[in-house]
Amino acid sequence: MELQDTPEEWRVVATTTPFQGNKTSVRTDDVVMPDGTVARRDYQVHPGSVAVLALDDQDRVLLLKQYRHPVRQKLWEIPAGLLDVPRENPLHAAQRELYEEAHVKAEDWRVLTDVYTTPGGCDEAVRIFLARGLSEAEGERFEVSEEEADMELARVPLEDLVRGVLAGELHNNCLVVGVLSLAAARAGGGVGELRPADAEWPARPFEA
Repeated sequence: MELQDTPEEWRVVATTTPFQGNKTSVRTDDVVMPDGTVARRDYQVHPGSVAVLALDDQDRVLLLKQYRHPVRQKLWEIPAGLLDVPRENPLHAAQRELYEEAHVKAEDWRVLTDVYTTPGGCDEAVRIFLARGLSEAEGERFEVSEEEADMELARVPLEDLVRGVLAGELHNNCLVVGVLSLAAARAGGGVGELRPADAEWPARPFEA
């Protein structure tokens, strides 16, 4: 058995888009099942995202706390954002998000992990980067608005975040996956074995 996800696409006999939003939409597909029956599947169509686990030289992770209306909570998160430009290089998008949300730049970038956030109901793919060698970015701070205008920033030791995740106190998908992935990488071969920042990403092919 090869332990690897594999591409596959079942036949779609009809499709509609009952909702079209600013960044995402909802699609309804009639999909042919293995026994020949047809089942209707509704899902969100998403451009994809990037997230950054930014680790400073004191082994602290850069976090922000932001209100998330669907879950009615303020969540501690790592910097993240949409892939706004088709076929955008995800590293460039991640560098932009780190600058805009935290006014920070990083010298060393690696791919920490790639995930589908909710594959049963959304096609969103997220690439989570590990960024190290942090320093303050030059120039003016990016002007934020809406939920981002109320963000809190903090730097928290990685070990405290691992405890918070396992205690059920931290819930943001990218934070949870990023923190536990870094802990697993360190327990294994080390971060030196992580993929380079420009590694292929079949879920969201990009231009160099």
